[in-house]
Amino acid sequence: MRQHLFLIGLFLSGLLFTGWDLEAQDKEIKYGNTPEQLFPYNKFRQAYKYHFLEPIEFYGPGRDKKPPAGLSEVRIGFLGPLTEDEMFFEGKNMLNGALLALEQANARGGYKGLPYRLMAHSDAGLWGAAANEVIKMDEEGVWAWLGSIDDIVSHVALRATLKVEIMMVNTGDPDPTFTETNIPWAIRVISDDRQSGYALAMHIFEEKGHERVAVIRSNNRYGRVGVMEYSGVATRLGHPMMIEERFDNGETDFTMQLENIKRVKPDAVLIWANAKESALVLNQMREMGMDQPVYASDRAVSEEFLKLAGKNAEGVVSTSPYNPEANLPQLKAFQESYKERFGKEADVYAAHAYDGMNLIVKAIDQVGLNRVLIRDILTDLETFQGYPGVTGEIVFDESWNDIGEIWMARVKDGVFEYSPSPLNYERSGSKRMPGY
Repeated sequence: MRQHLFLIGLFLSGLLFTGWDLEAQDKEIKYGNTPEQLFPYNKFRQAYKYHFLEPIEFYGPGRDKKPPAGLSEVRIGFLGPLTEDEMFFEGKNMLNGALLALEQANARGGYKGLPYRLMAHSDAGLWGAAANEVIKMDEEGVWAWLGSIDDIVSHVALRATLKVEIMMVNTGDPDPTFTETNIPWAIRVISDDRQSGYALAMHIFEEKGHERVAVIRSNNRYGRVGVMEYSGVATRLGHPMMIEERFDNGETDFTMQLENIKRVKPDAVLIWANAKESALVLNQMREMGMDQPVYASDRAVSEEFLKLAGKNAEGVVSTSPYNPEANLPQLKAFQESYKERFGKEADVYAAHAYDGMNLIVKAIDQVGLNRVLIRDILTDLETFQGYPGVTGEIVFDESWNDIGEIWMARVKDGVFEYSPSPLNYERSGSKRMPGY
């Protein structure tokens, strides 16, 4: 009996100590820039253990390794959809942004007089192909590499880059789980779908007052994982999805899915897909007499979406990982240089690639040609924290995920207008755009 009472006492004291400890540490927790009211189970009990609060260290060797003698150039890798692929244009723009950053670095003298050279590889969106391309980059002697967009490609490439120990700077994949792999050889320089999902849910339910929202999404990892984050927040706000319909990329007829959505009579619809399919779904909705407000994932923020959707795009609201209209001198200089070099406007993939490549160049400038030291400085949360990129201030959390500002983007008079998101407008001191 005494033994039982003793064990119960230990258990209760443990709960008291644990509760005090978690209450103290929770004041410091804001993983993924998550607002307190959106934190899972926030209304019930503190979690027993929080993850991703400390960066993962790399304790392996290699920091004293010298670069090979006789180098004539400094090679930086690139991986993206550069052949026939649904994200080909985005991949090409990402390549252009990376290339521009290296060209400008070479104009400044390169690395101690050695020119930078971009070693471009196409992932082609094929399962397993990314690992082979990372191995090729290792054989080419790259010091770090930038990419990619497709989430499956990025996950496969991440495992390969761990094996060959080359730093990966991701500037296109929004999958929230990418930086949750606890692999200390990658950082992400673009907001993830957790941020987009949170912002959309808060805007849809808290600001616009919708209650019955249907979702139609692409039947792939991008659609599944992105909607998962939105859905979790919607449920915590008291508005679970009315219905979730899916389609495969490449489909052009969504009659069955939209008829199912019509039957539940939603007061708004969220589309989570690539720009092309998002526009096609929107057009068919309007053809079927569905006049509900439409929200979309950030891939809809593109010229392709505006061109395909035409007048139907008016009023559509999405999120954007940056504001191309921001009053930042470095952004304006980049936009001018990009247009002069490539003859077109820079998009979100070009801008983030430009920022990511500049971080690689600055890392090499500071620590030299050593893969482990390049990794060390890029993952050091002090060195580049708050870096003033063309996409805005880059802020990393402890999993090396970019949690800098994201924006709301609304189509008005045929173009996207930008406004601070519900996650950020209070800290930015800005006011909401009229009509939001």
